[in-house]
Amino acid sequence: MNSEWLFVPIAYLIGSICSAIVVCRIMGLPDPREQGSGNPGATNVMRFGGKKAAGITLLGDLLKGLIPVYLANLLAVPMELLALTGLAAFFGHLYPIFFAFKGGKGVATSVGVLLGFSWLLGGLVMATWIIVYKLGKISSQAALIASLMSPIYCWFIIGDKALLAATLVMMLLLLWRHRSNIKRLLAGLED
Repeated sequence: MNSEWLFVPIAYLIGSICSAIVVCRIMGLPDPREQGSGNPGATNVMRFGGKKAAGITLLGDLLKGLIPVYLANLLAVPMELLALTGLAAFFGHLYPIFFAFKGGKGVATSVGVLLGFSWLLGGLVMATWIIVYKLGKISSQAALIASLMSPIYCWFIIGDKALLAATLVMMLLLLWRHRSNIKRLLAGLED
């Protein structure tokens, strides 16, 4: 077996480190799985832990998607392996082995993965999130629209089928993980 395939399990293990739980423990905050929405992500941490804790959580989640993909990209692995590395980091966040396979919704980690694929791709997704959030002030809505745009951006910026497939899988899983948010958005109840 070629050693570059080790990127996939390593990316999964890195993705499995739950930034929200680690940050909350270090900062003496309650477990995010037992507060607010119960989601171990930056938006929930913001509700009870404030901007600093949420910002650190967001950065941690983004970096665990970015670092393995960036390193794989730096070593010029085949595109299929790069796509699998990104998906592994993302799946690690959603289904972390260290936390009974119950993770976050994956927004920041997916952005990290996309940044690892291409700085321009990740940057456009982040810009989309920021613009939509500024207009509507609803984080989940911004995340969903940015996610929906990500395969389109990927197709035009990179054009690689493996990376496009990985981006589509992440988009579909983000929609699935946000299904309760989507219901609240459609009912006008999401804040």
